[in-house]
Amino acid sequence: MNLGTLMKKEVNILALMLLTVPLAGELSFYPLNETFRISFGPPALFFFLLLLQKTPAILSGALTGTMVVLFRILIDFFTNDNFHWASTFQEQYPSFFFYFTYSFLFSLVKINRFQNRSLIIGFIGLIIEILSDTAELIIQYFVLETTIALGSLNEMIVIAFGHSFIVLSFFNMMKLYEAQSRERQIRKQNEHMLMLISNLYEETIHLRKTLKNAENITKESYDLYRDLKEREKREKQPHVLTQQYSQRALRIAGEMHEVKKDNQRIFAGLSKLISNESFKDYMEAAELIQLIIRINEKYALSLGKDIQFEYSLDGNTDSHYHVYTVLSLFNNLVANAVEAIKEKGIVSLSLSELCDNVEFKVADNGPGIPKKYQTVIFKPGFTSKYDHFGTPSTGIGLSYVKEVVKELGGDILLESKIDGAVFSIKLPIHKLIQKG
Repeated sequence: MNLGTLMKKEVNILALMLLTVPLAGELSFYPLNETFRISFGPPALFFFLLLLQKTPAILSGALTGTMVVLFRILIDFFTNDNFHWASTFQEQYPSFFFYFTYSFLFSLVKINRFQNRSLIIGFIGLIIEILSDTAELIIQYFVLETTIALGSLNEMIVIAFGHSFIVLSFFNMMKLYEAQSRERQIRKQNEHMLMLISNLYEETIHLRKTLKNAENITKESYDLYRDLKEREKREKQPHVLTQQYSQRALRIAGEMHEVKKDNQRIFAGLSKLISNESFKDYMEAAELIQLIIRINEKYALSLGKDIQFEYSLDGNTDSHYHVYTVLSLFNNLVANAVEAIKEKGIVSLSLSELCDNVEFKVADNGPGIPKKYQTVIFKPGFTSKYDHFGTPSTGIGLSYVKEVVKELGGDILLESKIDGAVFSIKLPIHKLIQKG
């Protein structure tokens, strides 16, 4: 939170304090004498002082005390037919000393340093209210010559005790809400970062494949160059085209070598970025699947679809799976299922540990995959999805999934029916779970 936002928040709290405390002060009774009132003003003051982090407590207390006195004089002006400024002011201004003393003592003990120690705050609030009540009684005694019924002091202490711990209850509830709100925000940010890293992880897989291709093309080009040079040596009069082609083959090999080195630098940077993030690399199966469901629930809503997600776990549910591998595989399949459903439907996820293998399944009750597409659906570039402008999708999602599954030594199967499709991935479990 920046300084401007913080100051605006403080001003808003102070303004609300100056309105609320005088109003709360009118919910009152008179246990000791005809001028000393017990009201909800003190707990309201205590609550707002706890909320104000930057505003000096003495300033806010003095302003509140002034507002209370002015508010009570104003009420007398409208309700009392025999209103007299001097006598009304003399009767009401001792209340100012309660609020001023309260805020002075609050500031003196620096009560906000005990924000995480509720009982200490409650006890200090109790002592401060008793001392502030005493200060107001003393002012009334000397100014208005009122009497103090000592027998009623116990009642004042009990009320002060109740005030302090009622405020403490509300304050703790508010702190709990703030903590839960922060936790939700942090979880949302972490999920977003996990998806970003998972996407980066997916890109590194593609990049690693590109590195292999670049290496193969470099080798093939250089081999072609050597073959052409060998042919030049065997021929008494080398053909001009042979010499040109050999030079072009060498140039292609050199350029591909540069592309390979650039890709290696990018790959190293992405790998370092992924490994340096402060997120755990392994998560429990249930936690991981719930994360995938939360992500795709938001995705379904963004597409205006009403999709219900279900999941089941079989086998050792305590196993910890590699986050980015499972996310990049599972999330691709779940996102495809979400896109396949027209408006409303069900997507089911399951994870089963079978001896040395783990099987992931994603099923939907969409229209299924036409038979003519089933043989080409895993080929790079194939897509049956187009946006509202008619632009086709990249068509690399399922080809990527198949590539990774193949690298991990597993299999991917498709079972398509009229009422939906089921994708099954079976992988060696030791490639995914945390060892030890």
